[in-house]
Amino acid sequence: MLKFFAGWLLSAAVATAFAAPALTEVHGVKVATQMASQAPLLSSHSVLVMNSQTGEPLYEKNAHQRLPIASITKLMTAMVVLDADLDLNEAVTISDAEIDRLKNTHSRLAIGTTLTRRELLLLALMSSENRAAAALARSYPGGTDAFVARMNRKARALGMRDTVFYDATGLNVRNSATAADLALMVKAANGYPLIRQYSTAQHHAVYSGANRLLQYKNSNALVREGEWDIGLQKTGYIQEAGRCLVMHATVGAQPLVIVLLAAGNPAARINDAKAIRHWLESQPGHWLAAG
Repeated sequence: MLKFFAGWLLSAAVATAFAAPALTEVHGVKVATQMASQAPLLSSHSVLVMNSQTGEPLYEKNAHQRLPIASITKLMTAMVVLDADLDLNEAVTISDAEIDRLKNTHSRLAIGTTLTRRELLLLALMSSENRAAAALARSYPGGTDAFVARMNRKARALGMRDTVFYDATGLNVRNSATAADLALMVKAANGYPLIRQYSTAQHHAVYSGANRLLQYKNSNALVREGEWDIGLQKTGYIQEAGRCLVMHATVGAQPLVIVLLAAGNPAARINDAKAIRHWLESQPGHWLAAG
C-alpha cells in the first residue's frame, strides 16, 4: 500500500511538473502568466507559439479563428505526395492545366518544362512555386480532384477540424484553417525528413522548357539570413490572407511551433517572429521551465 502511494505521489509530481502553464490575457492576447508583463504586441492577426514536445501554448492570439492560409497549403500538398510513395524521380511536364486562372499569378516555369517530381516538391516547398504544386496534384493517381480529396482526409486524420482545402497551391482563398490546426499540420510535416530538408533549402537551379537556367531561393528571409535554427518552414501570401508564416524552430534548447497568419506589410511576419524570439530568449528561466 505504501509502495502504491509513493508511486502515486511520484506520478502526481511528474504530472504537475509538465502541466500546461497558466495563461493570462493581456490586450486580447493569451500568454504564459509568468511572462505576461513582457509579451510582445504582434502585427499578425492570428498567432500561436507552442511547445512542440508537449503541445503547451506560450502565446495565443485569435488562434481558433479560421482564416485563409495561402501557400501554407503546400505543407499538406507535400505530405500527400510523400504518403502516396510516388516515384520522386519520375518526370512531370508543366502543362496548360498549371496556369493560374484564379489570381493570374506569374510563374517562371514555362509550359513544357519537364522536371522530376522531386524537383517540383523542392520548388513548391522552398520557393512556393505554384505551378510546381499544381503539377504535383495533377500527376497524382486520379488527378487533382483525388489529390485535394486526399488533402482533406489527411487533415481530418490529423485532427484539423477547422481546416478545408480546395486546391494544392493555396491560391484558392477558400483554403482556410485556424492557427491551432496549422500547429498540428506543422508537427506532422516535421516528421517527414524531405519536407524538413526541402523547406529549409537555401537555393536550387533548374532548366526551363526553353533550356534557360532558373535560379530559385528560399522564400523565407529568416532561412536566407541563417541566424535561426529552423527545422521546417513555409511562407504564404495572397491578398486575402495577408503575409503568413509557419515554422518548426528551436529557440534556446526548446523546439517550438510558430504560426503567424494575416500579417499586414511584407516585413510584418518576419518582425513578429523576431519579436517572439527576443521575448523568449530574454527570460529563458520561465518558458523553458514551463516545458
